[in-house]
Amino acid sequence: MRGSATTLTFTALLCLEVLPKPSIWADPGTMVAQGSPVTIWCQGSLLADVYRLHKERSSVYWEAKAPQGSRNKARFHFEYTSSSGAGQYQCAYQSRNRSSERSDPLPLVVTGGVYRAPSLSAQPSPVVAAGGRVSLTCSSQYAAGTLHLLKEGGTDPLRHKASKNYGNQGQEQAVFPVGPVTTSHGGTYRCYDAPSTQPYLWSRPSEPLHLQVTGEAPLSAGNAQETLPLRPPGGLSAPGRECDPAVSL
Repeated sequence: MRGSATTLTFTALLCLEVLPKPSIWADPGTMVAQGSPVTIWCQGSLLADVYRLHKERSSVYWEAKAPQGSRNKARFHFEYTSSSGAGQYQCAYQSRNRSSERSDPLPLVVTGGVYRAPSLSAQPSPVVAAGGRVSLTCSSQYAAGTLHLLKEGGTDPLRHKASKNYGNQGQEQAVFPVGPVTTSHGGTYRCYDAPSTQPYLWSRPSEPLHLQVTGEAPLSAGNAQETLPLRPPGGLSAPGRECDPAVSL
């Protein structure tokens, strides 16, 4: 009798225990070219039985059984990423008929959609002396969107600006001022266009712009550096469908 009471108490404690919130990430990253593969990982608990991947503003979800060897995480692999795969994702898991809360949102940006690539230029020149200033201008023919600027190999957050209408010029533009520049600002830049109605579906990238920084900046206590953060935040199956390694996103 005592053993039964202990079992009941242990079961009750399990029911009261809050399941850890899962974490979510994408491999190779949260920015993916249309037609390329992407894997979304969900990490939860060693007690997990089933993992689910949810897409924002959609009743569709994908389901994957917890692997026997590593029950604390599951993978959702999509061999082909289409434009409809752009958006925010969250995951959750089930353990003994209990559901965890959903993970934090994971933005998945898909590039190379139907939108034409914007153009990127530097004023006054892509060659600038250290300590000087330069403006990177991204121009698009589409209205009411957001223009994103990225640096190749950048390790800081993405930089973006809402496009501005310049009327007679017939283009939407966003100007990114940089300076005082240092040698760390040198490198290859590209910009993308994204409509306000589909913020995670980006255009093809602009032609690369190579920013060259010459010389060394003079030392000055008041010469504070303005950083240029540049890195990206990228057919659905039926509800409840178990994830297939060859499924499209």
